[in-house]
Amino acid sequence: MPSKQDQRSEETKNSILHAASKLFAKNGYDHVTMREIAKEAGCSHTTIYIYFKDKEALLHKLSMPVLQDLKEKMETISSTANITSEEKLKEISREFIHFCLLNRSMYTIFISAKSSRVDVEETDSEINKLRLEIFKIIRGGIQKCLSMDDGEQVLAFSRIFFFNIQGIVATYSYPHEPIEVLMERLTPTFDEAVEILLLGFKEKLKQRGDKK
Repeated sequence: MPSKQDQRSEETKNSILHAASKLFAKNGYDHVTMREIAKEAGCSHTTIYIYFKDKEALLHKLSMPVLQDLKEKMETISSTANITSEEKLKEISREFIHFCLLNRSMYTIFISAKSSRVDVEETDSEINKLRLEIFKIIRGGIQKCLSMDDGEQVLAFSRIFFFNIQGIVATYSYPHEPIEVLMERLTPTFDEAVEILLLGFKEKLKQRGDKK
């Protein structure tokens, strides 16, 4: 069994994580200090550094498990063999929307805090590596739907697609309607949004004569 000291240490660590999550959700990642987190957690501003070296370490601890779970679910959908590329993209989009609505108070922290550009190839941040992998799943889904080579045009379409998904999430971030009820009611609209975006991309390619 864990010793009393180990138990107290784990309780302090969890209190710090809970405090960080609460303050990040309320004030935004950039506007919260380690001293404020320590105060909210009921520990000294020196004690907090025993458990987390800086604010980014707290972001990492809070974000990595949930983002990893999201990525794995999206990968599973992407690798499904018996559905069309368009249906895969719809399901991937639904999974992303569900994730964000499930984490309404924290999704902007998970997705955007200390984020890098989506077109970079390398990043030192483990969180941003995971975010880029999630974006690449969406990008790969769009590429397959459009049957085109990867490149700047796919990247541009993927950004537009991602911005639209985030707009959907922002629209429904505050309603008190239970998430499962909300998803059931609005999934047809979400799916139609994917269809309309793909039609727009295809028309743009047709106009430019870029489709290969």
